[in-house]
Amino acid sequence: MGLIARIIEAAGISTVCIVSLKPIAEQVRPPRTLHLAWPFGHPLGEPGNRAQQLSVLHAALQALTTAEPGAILEPGWRWRRETYMPPPDWLGE
Repeated sequence: MGLIARIIEAAGISTVCIVSLKPIAEQVRPPRTLHLAWPFGHPLGEPGNRAQQLSVLHAALQALTTAEPGAILEPGWRWRRETYMPPPDWLGE
């Protein structure tokens, strides 16, 4: 995915990749990376945990505007052990 992101970035579109394995991201070097040490198949979080999923999406979108190219961001969230609060007025809700 990181290689595709670099091609998209070269076309002038900002990207961010959500990854589970930091060593792979370090080798492939996506333009911006959000690293979450969570189980494979759950890049946005637990099934049905809307607050957790919205928090991940918000962090990824925020990275598009704040992270320097090449950054690997690690929010430090733990799988199933955090209280997630979606940003206020997320999607107008």
